[in-house]
Amino acid sequence: MKVRSAQLAQSAVYPDQYPPQLGKEVVMLGRSNVGKSSLINRLVNRKNLARTSSAPGKTRLINFFLVDVKDEQRGDYQWYLVDLPGYGYAKVSKADRDNWLKMINSYLVRRPEDKLCCLLVDIRHKPSVLDQEMCRILYEAGYSLQIIATKADKISRSARAKNLAIIAEALEFNAEDIILFSSETGEGRDELLSLIEEFLFYQP
Repeated sequence: MKVRSAQLAQSAVYPDQYPPQLGKEVVMLGRSNVGKSSLINRLVNRKNLARTSSAPGKTRLINFFLVDVKDEQRGDYQWYLVDLPGYGYAKVSKADRDNWLKMINSYLVRRPEDKLCCLLVDIRHKPSVLDQEMCRILYEAGYSLQIIATKADKISRSARAKNLAIIAEALEFNAEDIILFSSETGEGRDELLSLIEEFLFYQP
């Protein structure tokens, strides 16, 4: 699967602002400053598609990115890559944090397409209580779930196994199935694209 183009199709707060349904969607979730925007940009080979910032809490809307890909068997195909607001940033009001969580929950409940939910966690840190709660919600809802350990270039290769084991235990996920990702080096991009391709085209 080759990404041909990607563009912001719609930013939304409420369900009536979501773009028309296309089919299966790939969703990015995670704490503020976990690297969602950088991962999205690297994944679709666009430098500034998703706006990045050193200040956490930048994404305050649900952003639907329309991705156009070329598949060897199916030709051109379009799907939505959905960037949900980062949760857990302490320097915003409780009301803002609650609103972000409501937006996330509303999307998960009100958008009926089959979803691949990619939960991003920083490989350097143990998943937070909010990460664990989000993981539980996704499990119980029956969504396809993939854990992605971001910022893989920030730690030594010798420390990876230990950190992945901590993440796996906290989220009750197989450590061998966690995708290591670096937006700086591109590590994990091909693996994630292959997973998305399988989800979009080959799952029963």
